[in-house]
Amino acid sequence: MKIVVTGATGFVGVRLVERLQEDGHTVVALTRSAAHGRKVFPEIAFPGVEIVEYSPLESGAWQSVLLGCDGVVNLAGAPISERWSDTHKQDIMDSRKVGTEKLVEALAQANPRPGVWVNASAIGYYGTSETATFDETSAPIADDFLSKVCQAWETAAQPVKDYGARLVILRLGIVLGMGGAVAKMLTPFRMFAGGPIGSGRQWFSWIHRDDLVNLILQALNDPQMQGVYNATAPNPVRMAEFCKTLGKVLNRPSWLPVPDLVLETILGDGAQVVLEGQQVLPQRTEATGFQYQYSQVKDALVNVVNS
Repeated sequence: MKIVVTGATGFVGVRLVERLQEDGHTVVALTRSAAHGRKVFPEIAFPGVEIVEYSPLESGAWQSVLLGCDGVVNLAGAPISERWSDTHKQDIMDSRKVGTEKLVEALAQANPRPGVWVNASAIGYYGTSETATFDETSAPIADDFLSKVCQAWETAAQPVKDYGARLVILRLGIVLGMGGAVAKMLTPFRMFAGGPIGSGRQWFSWIHRDDLVNLILQALNDPQMQGVYNATAPNPVRMAEFCKTLGKVLNRPSWLPVPDLVLETILGDGAQVVLEGQQVLPQRTEATGFQYQYSQVKDALVNVVNS
């Protein structure tokens, strides 16, 4: 197949592009900077990757790249693990909502059109809770910023169905892999200063990056998949257990709590991502027969730390 990927140079996108090429597919990587894209995907190592520079919030000639493609994977979005100034919050929203709208606009102009569209979202859709359990049928229980972003993101993708594309929305949990959330936690643990973040009681719904990429590949190839799927492992844990397990894997203690104030000073409103949480179960995902390589957090962390 020929697959258009946004967010191709990101933490998940890079591994996805590698796998798509390994499987013999052609990839069109949309990136804000062609020079950066070619640096990430040098032509000698990635002959099956076409780099296209685009302005994701603007219509333009780049929109013609969807013509004749078989599928789209839309992963693009400004990072949430930064301090949330008013400007950055607008970037978080626009990069997902407007960016998706412009991509859908490109789909409308294409003929022939891609037949499958895999769109990222996040478990922030549901809101946060220490007691509730969420699956793909759950409605949001909060109207916080992240929930609003996810709802707008998913709504922006819905029109692809009007153009004949099979739409799969993946609500991502926290993605584990070297370079993701774990990488930011390794330094304090290795300095014997790691421990529970916040109360430690908040839920941590996660997925290993390799499992996420495999789920995206399944979504592209399985004609029965459509609608919303939780991209989380089937065994979420509380933050205290996650940090304790990470300490064991690193052979480091996990007793020094990280105060809320420290995270709030660093991340501002973005601290919500780790100070609050939600217990999310991938019921529809498991019903597809998807096989997790990493269903237990210890196995996932061992792989990440030893990578």
